Amino acid sequence: MLTKKLIIAMMFFLMLVAGSVQAGGDVARGQELAVDCADCHGDDGLGDEDIPAIAGMDAADQIKQLMAFKSGERPDEEENMVDSVEDLSEQDMADLAAYFATLPCPEK
Repeated sequence: MLTKKLIIAMMFFLMLVAGSVQAGGDVARGQELAVDCADCHGDDGLGDEDIPAIAGMDAADQIKQLMAFKSGERPDEEENMVDSVEDLSEQDMADLAAYFATLPCPEK
């Protein structure tokens, strides 16, 4: 019985922690941090033929991708993204994702 309660409590705690990072993005701070992203993705986040657009991307999806680059789960042959995310905290990632989610999506 105690084990079941402990497992439920841990699951609840982990959901709160994950949700606070994803929901806690600061758009203004993300805009400041995005200056470095503009070198490749452009000021508008639309990228080009070689660089993917990140404007309008769902914030949770973007955080997941940034974390995958940082952990090495997502390959990055030229290591541009690995270098870019190396010093980002989870809050930095949430702030960037919140900012880019506010930008207009590219036409598909």
